Amino acid sequence: MIESLHTSQLVTLTINGHTKELFVRNAETLLYTLRDQLGLMGAKPGCENGDCGTCTILIDGTPINSCHILTVEAVGHQITTIEGLTDSSIQNAFIKNWAIQCGYCTPGYVLNSYALVQNCPDADDETINEWLESNLCRCTGYQEIKEAVKNTLNARKQNG
Repeated sequence: MIESLHTSQLVTLTINGHTKELFVRNAETLLYTLRDQLGLMGAKPGCENGDCGTCTILIDGTPINSCHILTVEAVGHQITTIEGLTDSSIQNAFIKNWAIQCGYCTPGYVLNSYALVQNCPDADDETINEWLESNLCRCTGYQEIKEAVKNTLNARKQNG
């Protein structure tokens, strides 16, 4: 059993709309596959136990901590990293609302907020707070991040 954790296997992943084939160890987390093998540095190692959200990515549109999923478990799913989310309204709202400081947590927040906007177009303050509590920031007061989400939701309603 222990030996099987150290063996490698060829997997095919769909990341940001592109198919990638690579060898991974059975026990390798998706976080390290993205960073070390694919050079996608947006998902950051933070606490590495699922509490901080710096490694948040989307799998089939759902925010997931990439430190908590094995790469082999992501086979057959659509993976979106911050590198695959370009010029989205939520990214622009983060910039306009100064919802960034050092930037370490920002990719995780942007992806989580993107999924929130997609899944809960009528989100109220309580829903926004629930969605955002899975990510931590040591630099901001969170208000700017909440405003970015609210502005994006309001713009979507106005634009139909």
